[in-house]
Amino acid sequence: MQHSQPKLIDRIYIRSPRTLLIALVGSAFALRALFAIINFHDIPLASPNFGTFGAEMGWVARSIVTGHGFTSPFWPITGATALVPPLYPYLLAGVFRLFGLYTVQSSLAILLIQSLFSALTCIPIYLTVKQSVGERTAQLAAWLWVVYPFSIFYGATQVWDYAQTSFLFALCFYLALRLPTQKLIGWFGFGILYGITVLSNPSVLLLLPCLLVIALWHARRTNWFLRGALTTIAFFLVITPWIMRDQRALHTTIPIRDGFWLEFWAGNHGDTSSSNPPAAHPATNDAEMQLYQTQGEITYLAGKHTLAVSFVRQHPGYFVAVSLRRAFRFWTGVWSFAPSYLRDQILDVPNFFFCTCITIFMLRGLRRWGRTAPADALPYLIVLLVFPVTYYLSHASMDYRQPIEPQIVILAAIGAFGFRDSARNTVREV
Repeated sequence: MQHSQPKLIDRIYIRSPRTLLIALVGSAFALRALFAIINFHDIPLASPNFGTFGAEMGWVARSIVTGHGFTSPFWPITGATALVPPLYPYLLAGVFRLFGLYTVQSSLAILLIQSLFSALTCIPIYLTVKQSVGERTAQLAAWLWVVYPFSIFYGATQVWDYAQTSFLFALCFYLALRLPTQKLIGWFGFGILYGITVLSNPSVLLLLPCLLVIALWHARRTNWFLRGALTTIAFFLVITPWIMRDQRALHTTIPIRDGFWLEFWAGNHGDTSSSNPPAAHPATNDAEMQLYQTQGEITYLAGKHTLAVSFVRQHPGYFVAVSLRRAFRFWTGVWSFAPSYLRDQILDVPNFFFCTCITIFMLRGLRRWGRTAPADALPYLIVLLVFPVTYYLSHASMDYRQPIEPQIVILAAIGAFGFRDSARNTVREV
């Protein structure tokens, strides 16, 4: 009698949760560490003024280490800033203090730290899917993250907050799904964690009320108002000190960071040579840098606000068209198919095919889940609808979607492999 070959899920299925998590995190970290070791030496040398060493994040970290405080988001020494959120620059500044400013040792250290964040993201991915779908699908989704090219590239080769924010938001997303069954301390802790995540990257801020409303709806037979109030209070306990710092340093109220209108103007001033034209930014345009230094950050950004709003009012059709184009880029990874553009962006063609395939599997997974358990699929749908809006309006690229990449991978895994658990709609305790 001929025995059939075991399926993929049977080959990688691990019954012990502890062994599984060690295997997932260990494999993911080893893979990312390899890429970090290959790339770390070039980062301090890859661009003038150490732009590849975190760009604005790195320049602020340099200012912290050299005693100027949270200032100078560009290479010249300038005043206080709120162009970037605080969490990652302080992490990078800690690395600089230990291993030296813009050294190869600091490059390796920060890439390994990011690799660890990216590897640890396997855990909330696994727990999230196990709770809503089941064990086998959860393992498939987590293993997909282990080898997922975007998580490797942005976690192990680029100095930025990508891996840190992805990990923190994946934790928030998992806890949000568990909130209805949690005691009051769980709701308070969720608010604390979400506040920390927003200090890492405020792009996820709009998702907080959405996830909280869903949790409160499921907990409506309890004292839902107290639970919502505790989460809100905890959240503001975390972010308020930074808002107060911005008020003292810049003499205006700023919700975490103030760079939106610069980014909005960069994407909406008539230049469509790329989604985010380099000439629009002080870091890559000497004239803009001089204007930023002369006017100061707040006045400079107010000017961009005025220019951008005026341009959109005069060219509403252009704004709609380019916003749709940005939405296309967000989910396909390509801005233009013009030969002149692709000559400079040689990776956009293979990235287009890969990214589009991921998007197709993601939508297929959302459709499958929506048909079988719409309540479970709703948080994912909201993430996909709400999170990208800011980038549709300003400018879009693959790196901007990294905070929600774990949720994309979960849906893509379901789209590619389906539901591997017989009782997929039963919520399981972890």
